[in-house]
Amino acid sequence: MTIAATWNTADTLWVLLGAALVLFMTPGLALFYGGMVRSKNVLSIMMNSFIAISVITVLFVAVGGSLIFDTDLGGGLLGGLHLAGLSGLSQALPGLSWVAADPMAVMVFQMMFAIITAALISGGTADRIKFPAFVALIIFWFLLVYVPLAHWVFSPNGWLAHLGVLDFAGGTVVEINSGFSTLAVVLVLGKRRGWPGEAMAPHSVPLSLLGAGILWFGWFGFNAGSSLGVNHVAVVAFTNTQLAAATGLLGWVIFEKFKEKYPTTLGAASGAVAGMVAITPCAGFVSPLAALGIGLAAGLLCAVAVRVKFRFRYDDSLDVLGVHGVGGLLGMVTLGLLATKSVNPAGGEGLLVGGGLHLFSVELLAAVVTAVFAFTVTYLIAKTLDLTMGLRVSQEDEYTGLDLSEHAESAYSHGGSGRIG
Repeated sequence: MTIAATWNTADTLWVLLGAALVLFMTPGLALFYGGMVRSKNVLSIMMNSFIAISVITVLFVAVGGSLIFDTDLGGGLLGGLHLAGLSGLSQALPGLSWVAADPMAVMVFQMMFAIITAALISGGTADRIKFPAFVALIIFWFLLVYVPLAHWVFSPNGWLAHLGVLDFAGGTVVEINSGFSTLAVVLVLGKRRGWPGEAMAPHSVPLSLLGAGILWFGWFGFNAGSSLGVNHVAVVAFTNTQLAAATGLLGWVIFEKFKEKYPTTLGAASGAVAGMVAITPCAGFVSPLAALGIGLAAGLLCAVAVRVKFRFRYDDSLDVLGVHGVGGLLGMVTLGLLATKSVNPAGGEGLLVGGGLHLFSVELLAAVVTAVFAFTVTYLIAKTLDLTMGLRVSQEDEYTGLDLSEHAESAYSHGGSGRIG
């Protein structure tokens, strides 16, 4: 019998479809971010998403996937290197013997998670980070921050997984991690010149709306694909994703209407994203009614959170902390409150459904550990890079725009080739 014949074809196809959808989210993120920056920086911010696809793919295949999912080296801190190069995948991944999908498909699916998490960080650094510095940043960040966190939570051998932490699709590893890693980088990088006094309005809201639509579409693969099989949990996760996105959108525009008089299209898009961020850790563990409430709370809370940066004067350009960091924290907390085994017998019972304090306490622990670890290690990485190669472009290059200064291109050349020189 061939190796391929030992795996369930339908489950493998489902996981591969999920992987394709999650990869599609990264170009969607590029469009979402691209529309929100000024026209002189649109290609630069989009390039950062595309370079993340390439760099993280190579690193994940070479060592990252193995360090995350191989047999633990001790203490639940990190895996080994037996799966390096995607070798040794003739058997189920350690601790995942219940998964019927081909293990290489599972690894590829997880690779796409790492890609978009790295790309998310670029949102906070918009308009001012050197391209080589961003590449170096995501290399070290992936190896020193993402890989350990993913092992702790996603691998059944990780120490947080051993404690009973639930995280269906990455509330910790993707959302909280990206939010607090971004905060660390922007504190080292500094504010954009002229911010917040100078107007830095999005140059193309329709472009951002298109990107948000792609993110919404791809998120079904992100969450429902995390069931790793064609089953009822996948259906629940798919449904909950749509419900939370819808109420997240409503929550954000309600906030804008009552606080600022005018609901905005960019606010609507951001609210949908906030709802999907918050439901990410919960998608396969909570009821549809709970998903409606989680999305609404995320839309309201994240709308407030993105405005906090003006008070504390940190320039998270495209609000990665306010949407992903805060939304991820909300998702982990509400999971500890509202999880129910009636939805997923492999899950747990939250505090408000009679499960006691255990699940709530470990979810809170995982959220805090992720935020502190991601912030601290990323800050050290960013500080080291800043002292050695320098993170930030010159004042002149920032004024000119990163499209020209870093890539010798212009997004809108009005009939020209779009390339300088």
